[in-house]
Amino acid sequence: MSEKVQANKYNRIMLKLSGEALAEPGGFGIAPAQANHIAQLVRNVHETGVDVAIVIGAGNIWRGATGENVGMDRATADYMGMLATVINALALMDALEQIDVVTRVMSAIEMRTVAEPYIRRRAIRHLEKGRVVIFGGGTGNPYFSTDTAAALRATEIGADVVIKATKVDGVYDRDPKVHEDAVRFDRLSHIDAISQRLNVMDSTAISLCMDNNMPILVLNLWEPGALMAAIHGETVGTLVTTEK
Repeated sequence: MSEKVQANKYNRIMLKLSGEALAEPGGFGIAPAQANHIAQLVRNVHETGVDVAIVIGAGNIWRGATGENVGMDRATADYMGMLATVINALALMDALEQIDVVTRVMSAIEMRTVAEPYIRRRAIRHLEKGRVVIFGGGTGNPYFSTDTAAALRATEIGADVVIKATKVDGVYDRDPKVHEDAVRFDRLSHIDAISQRLNVMDSTAISLCMDNNMPILVLNLWEPGALMAAIHGETVGTLVTTEK
């Protein structure tokens, strides 16, 4: 008798990864083992029939705030960060294609020799053809984070949810690493996340999700089975929605 296949809650997801996810814990740069681990998690989800789009940050290489803090022009520092996200996107693409997951990198900043220029309809077509799409270059504009890029691209491609992959198992009322009595939320409204400054994503990203009724699911990517459980609709992490 064949094993029963569990239904998916989501048909198309936007997975938001931090650049640090590609580095060894506490480190910088790109660790192939980390990239390979993330690639396998993505493959497992993709094989269930879910369309997977990804936005990745660049904190393992460069942060715009780092340059600004030492007197660099903010726009220049942000553009450097956007370029670094493309480096991470290419590394993750390589890890995915090594395990036979067809992947496309699309960049908001044109660099045709290494990535396709971002075109909304083309991105949707890639997803419809079963390809994983990684969006690099942020939004293409300074002063916007990769959180905002994830919210924007998720809305543009018609994703069902933004999954914010972190190293914490959800959103807490205060830092659980500092406060032992910190309380984790199972559900939360967008407006509460903004007003209480709960650090789910930056306020611009959350507002964009709120305005477009886009849920945000915050989970621990490194918890075994957490991502797949979320895809199947099990209670994992913290779900941020228009209504509690």
